[in-house]
Amino acid sequence: MSSFCKWASFVFLIIHLLNFCQISSSSSLTSNGLSQVPPKFLALAKRDDFFDWMVGIRRRIHENPELGYEEVETSRLVRTELEKMGVSYKHPVAVTGVIGYVGTGQAPFVALRADMDALAMQEMVEWEHKSKVPGKMHACGHDAHTTMLLGAAKLLKEHQDELQGTVILVFQPAEEGGGGAKKIVEAGVLKDVSAIFGLHVTNQLSLGQVSSREGPLLAGSGFFEAKISGKGGHAALPQHAIDPILAASNVIVSLQHLVSREADPLDSQVVTVAKFEGGGAFNVIPDSVTIGGTFRAFSTKSFTQLKRRIEQVITRQASVHMCNATVDFLEEEKPFFPPTVNNKDLHMFFKNVSGDMLGTQNYVEMQPLMGSEDFSFYQEAMPGHFSFVGMQDEAKPPMASPHSPHFEVNEDLLPIGASLHASMATRYLLDLKTSSLDKSYRKDEL
Repeated sequence: MSSFCKWASFVFLIIHLLNFCQISSSSSLTSNGLSQVPPKFLALAKRDDFFDWMVGIRRRIHENPELGYEEVETSRLVRTELEKMGVSYKHPVAVTGVIGYVGTGQAPFVALRADMDALAMQEMVEWEHKSKVPGKMHACGHDAHTTMLLGAAKLLKEHQDELQGTVILVFQPAEEGGGGAKKIVEAGVLKDVSAIFGLHVTNQLSLGQVSSREGPLLAGSGFFEAKISGKGGHAALPQHAIDPILAASNVIVSLQHLVSREADPLDSQVVTVAKFEGGGAFNVIPDSVTIGGTFRAFSTKSFTQLKRRIEQVITRQASVHMCNATVDFLEEEKPFFPPTVNNKDLHMFFKNVSGDMLGTQNYVEMQPLMGSEDFSFYQEAMPGHFSFVGMQDEAKPPMASPHSPHFEVNEDLLPIGASLHASMATRYLLDLKTSSLDKSYRKDEL
């Protein structure tokens, strides 16, 4: 009886393994087989040991936030985890970036991207794993993004034999204004990639929901800083001074007219002055004032027009008040981000994959948003798709928005993001194998 039980257990194990490995069999190339890839990856990512590992990774990153191009320890953590998995990588790329490789080492190539940098702000959430670095915080979910891509790397490595090509894992520095994506593209490490996918967490969707859209998704963005110089003096004797505060105030009001009176109401644009520095005493007119802000638009033409007019308004309004003004668009420090525009075919692909994993009812069509993302630099170089993954627990109070000192991450979304990443890469390569597109990539190798 004992030997029979052992034999029966062995047969059950073999059947279970054969059943799971069907995604690499010939039957997996049918639509039914392909549809089983996402739910199987999700089931694996939800295992207690896998989930606990991801939570641990995310909390370690969250405790030690690093700003753009300073992600030394985060990058080291990523490399350490990749080495444990046996995943090869390149480093440094774009200063602190890491590029990992899973699969055959040959074409076709598909890329998955996560950003690693934090924000310069003080965390106000009191919990065991609060930021240990004063004035720095992961307030936009990049700790979760990095963790989810590591989770995807683990899933993909465990099923490497089933990949019909190579998945490139992009752990990118400096998304928050630093244009890390631009440096990754310029490094040439993605020159043979046929598609790239990116995910972002959001409190605006319920846990288990995803959102995106075909075409324009996020606006292009730029920054500006202006110094308006006058002549300082006593506040009680303004006739002996040239007041830069008054000039700057009129500049700010005039800048608002660029959208309200010059832009097509159907062409969304934004100009916001969010910085005003000048003076340090109640009775002293300062010599100069510094203002700064951001501008956004969905088209290159509108963006260029805004940039030209911002400089004109600042310099000429300052002149009206007998002041001088210089304008800096900070292109070296904060490069202009192009609009984020999703590829039509990749958007349909995303809807199919996410629908197979979460149910078609959990896809939410997104309206264009004036926020910006440097993922757009990838989309200028290759077909790309960017989407959002929900994390709001409907049984709990509304979560704080990104860039808030009260921002939190619902860690229950980690398995969803990891498995969605892995599913999109695996399915994309399988789709290429069954299409004529595959023939054009066979000659290329890493």
